[in-house]
Amino acid sequence: MIHANWPAILVAALAAWFIGALWYSPVLFAKPWVKAHGFTPEQLTTMKARAPMAYGGSFVAFILIAFVLNLLLNHLGADSLRDGLGWGFHAWVGFALPITFIATMYQNKSMASLLIDTGYQLIYLCAMGAILGAWR
Repeated sequence: MIHANWPAILVAALAAWFIGALWYSPVLFAKPWVKAHGFTPEQLTTMKARAPMAYGGSFVAFILIAFVLNLLLNHLGADSLRDGLGWGFHAWVGFALPITFIATMYQNKSMASLLIDTGYQLIYLCAMGAILGAWR
């Protein structure tokens, strides 16, 4: 039986979304991220124009990630903040980090872009796991 804790899934998705808003803001990594990816002013203008669609699409993706992480935590019997945090870290080490590393290598991106992007993935997967693990 699939048990989907929808309130926790939505809060975890919102947490990831808000962490991203802060992570990629001028307060933290906006300028280094732009430099690491080598975006031109024209590309930045296009990205800003498409931002509402990107924000909405990323939130939908975060709901999917939180849903699947919730399923995994249920199967693993993770029922605490610590368990969820740990499995969020394992999801990062086993999936997000290697997938992003491979993409970085094939796209000839900088190590700075890898560190910024996977750093964000680490934080939001751990936060999602902690929320989902604690909310039982």
